[in-house]
Amino acid sequence: MRSKLFVPGARPELFDKAMAGAADVLSFDLEDSVPEAGKAAARVQVGGFLRRTDVAASGRLLIVRCNGTDTAHFAADLAAVALPSVWLLNLPKVESMAQVRDAAAALERAEAGNGVARPIGLLLNIETPRGLRLAAELAAAHPRVAGLQLGLGDLFAPNGIARTPANVHATLFALRLAAAEAGVFACDGAFPDVGDEEGFRAEATMARELGFIGKSCIHPRQIGLANAVFGVSDAALAEARRIVAAAAAAAAQGRGAFLFEGRMIDLPFLRRAEALLAAAGGTRTAS
Repeated sequence: MRSKLFVPGARPELFDKAMAGAADVLSFDLEDSVPEAGKAAARVQVGGFLRRTDVAASGRLLIVRCNGTDTAHFAADLAAVALPSVWLLNLPKVESMAQVRDAAAALERAEAGNGVARPIGLLLNIETPRGLRLAAELAAAHPRVAGLQLGLGDLFAPNGIARTPANVHATLFALRLAAAEAGVFACDGAFPDVGDEEGFRAEATMARELGFIGKSCIHPRQIGLANAVFGVSDAALAEARRIVAAAAAAAAQGRGAFLFEGRMIDLPFLRRAEALLAAAGGTRTAS
């Protein structure tokens, strides 16, 4: 999931364009991008799109960000979009384990009502100080939780925190450790200045180096940047293949750790190489 494109639920004219684009994942939004008066129409539009035969058969990874569990829209959102074509339901502003468990129970009921056989996972938005402090516990609150996503804008601005590289790094690091503790993935949030390609690239590179799997994009022009930063180079793939082959040779000789091109390789390094190869489909870059 190198790139996750944000698609406003109130803009149905953008749905097919997004499907035709290069983003690895599409995230249809029913929350912040939709005004209160348009909530009902947006959920009908998104739900209708997700029910289309061609969309369901596309194989695309699709996410829907619903309205919060504490809003009057939550149950109706789930009834409209808990569909077989949906991979993850994105919960905004998660702050309590009960919130996660209640959302999972509501999602299960909505799936039953819509005839969904494969359980839809949960992607939790971490956007508040409390949410960040409890992130590992929130991620472990229910088996449906697949990942954590950071919302720097919502976290920083209300608390007077400047979006400096040091502050961004500290927050990304905290979230990544929480995701690792819970055994789920971490996805970076949006970068607000669409015209600042270097700023986007810098934050994306920081997230990649911390082990995030991808970054949210609020405009199609950011997709290529995210795909490039989080893509797997031919050189990295070649090295991973050499490590796996060397590990097999070492194992045949009864060795679990071995020297590889001047470096000591043991099980964690091998698992990382295997994961890189497993994830390489559709993620290669030309570097």
